[in-house]
Order: sequence, then structure tokens, then C-alpha cells
Amino acid sequence: MMRTLVVVLNWNGLDDTLACLDALERQTHDAFDVLVIDNGSAGDDAARLRERIGHAALGVTPHAGRREFALHEEPENLGFAGGVNVGIGHALDTGYEAVALLNNDAVPDPTWLAALDAALERTGASIATGLMLRASDDPILDGTIDTAGDAMSTWGMPFPSARGLDAAAAPEAGPVFSASGGASLFRRELFVDIGLFDDVFFAYFEDIDVGFRARLRGHAIVADPAAVVHHKIGASSARIPGFTVRQNFQNLLVLLTKNVPRGLRRVILPRFALLYAMMLAKATVTGSARPAWTGALRGARLALGHGLRERRRIQGSRSAPTPDIAAMLTHDLPPEQHGMRRLLRVFGRR
Repeated sequence: MMRTLVVVLNWNGLDDTLACLDALERQTHDAFDVLVIDNGSAGDDAARLRERIGHAALGVTPHAGRREFALHEEPENLGFAGGVNVGIGHALDTGYEAVALLNNDAVPDPTWLAALDAALERTGASIATGLMLRASDDPILDGTIDTAGDAMSTWGMPFPSARGLDAAAAPEAGPVFSASGGASLFRRELFVDIGLFDDVFFAYFEDIDVGFRARLRGHAIVADPAAVVHHKIGASSARIPGFTVRQNFQNLLVLLTKNVPRGLRRVILPRFALLYAMMLAKATVTGSARPAWTGALRGARLALGHGLRERRRIQGSRSAPTPDIAAMLTHDLPPEQHGMRRLLRVFGRR
């Protein structure tokens, strides 16, 4: 098994984090350490984590035969991307062979990490993800699929595969376009090759960005339903009204500006423009106008600056041919885009 550093972020979510750590202590994988990063929490989260973990430092190092838990405290919230970058940077500096990212509101089954490790070993892929099941007080939602790997539509919209299906209907192990940053395993060589997460994203779609960049460099990404976690969706972001809406509208523009290769722009960008406009219109009439338009304007500024600069770097080093990227796309609207489907049917009848 690869010597792995599991990175867990905490931001005002102590109870969830403690449950996550309990589950990590039960993992069957025998070559991993855990680094908890407190991402500028208020209150006594950091103090109670110090009591639980016992020390506070970027002190974990990959020594065989010993499992260590360590805590690092950031003075302010760096977002998901910035927070996990602290952990990934430490893993690269200290010689870990792989980095696992796990949401603090996700409770993994005991074989989760071992199953991801085995998937990378079996396939030679650079990223492995598993099956995230919803942990919900709603009995209808509880135990249904949150994601079985992330897909990317030719309409420029990423979406979680198999969301809402029963766990028994999970796809078989195989390639996926990208992997959730909430419960996946990454080889160190991937980050050496493509760089770390883009902290401009802060949160939302930063994992799709990594997956897209990985595919542009020819790295394989796989999902294995044997690696199971139980996830409370939105346990952190729900604390900030409008946050999810704003970040989605902002980061979609940056994601596509950076990553869509030239050969796919004429396919993806016109469709995306139509879908994005419809999403903005819907947000405007359903009470989310302010975060949606704020996100869109911020996203346009970031795309024209940071996005275009990164695009030149990313596309200049691309090694995967466009047909390989196109083969991994979903050539349809995302499943939840019911309004756009109805609109297309109306125009299709004329």
C-alpha cells in the first residue's frame, strides 16, 4: 500500500470532524497518517481538536508501522482549495506517495482508503474516487448516491454521476471524467505534474478543475464503488446564505476559460452560454438574484484575468489529444437540467 497522508479540513464543524476521525481510526489501510487543518474556525474548535489529537503541528512524516494524527491551525479560512493545498504541500515536502482528501462531514467505511489504494494499483490511474452516499435525516434521501464520480457535459456543466439513485444502482468500477475532492485519493506525481488546487476557486468546482487539468495532461481517473463514504451534503456551505449560488456562478466561468481545449470550444461554449443565461434568469426570479449576479460578475473578471493567464499555461502543456477529452464527456445535458430540456423540446417541435 502507498504511504498516504489523509487531509481533513475543519471549519466550525467540530462534531462532524470528530466523527470523521473516529472512522479514520477504524481504517484497514495500514500505511497512512492524518493531518487535520483547522481552517480559521471560530470558538473552541481548534482547542478541542488539540485535546483529541494531542499535538498541533505540521509534524507528520511517512514512517512505516506507525499511524499519526496531527493538527495544523490556519488563522483564517482559506477555503477548500487553499486549505487542502496546505496539506498537499506538506505531503509533497515530506515524501508521502499519495494524498487522500476527505470532507470532515464524510464518514468512511473501514475499507474506504484501502479500496482506493487498490484501485490505483490495479489501474495505474492517478486519481481514484469512490461511492459517496447521502447521510440525511430524510429517510427518502438517506443512503442514496451523492456521487459516484464526477461527469462533465458538452453543455459545459459538471455534475455528480448517479446522484439520487439507490446505492444498489451504483455504476461498476471504471473511468470517470473527474473525482470529488470530498473523498478521493491522488498520487503525489499528479500534483508534481499539474500543480496544486487553484485557490482562486476557494470552494466549488476546484476538484473538477484538477480533474480537467489532469485529463489534459493524460492522467487517468477512476471510480470504484467499493470505496464508500457517508456524506452530509452542504454541512459547511449551508451556514453562509447565498454562498453556494455565488460560488457556482463565479467558478463555472473560470473553470471553462482555463480548461476547454480549442477543439471543443465551438461545441461547448455556445451551449454553455445559453444554459448559463437560463440559470441566471431562474436565479433572478426565484430569489437568488444577488448572489447569482455577484458571482457572475466576479467570475467574468476572474476569467478575463486569472483564467486567461492560466489557460495559456495549461493549454500550452496539454498532452492529451482533443478526441480523448471528448470521449470522456457526457454528450447530453446534466440530468437535473429539466427546464432546459423542456425548452429544447419546445423549439424542437417548431
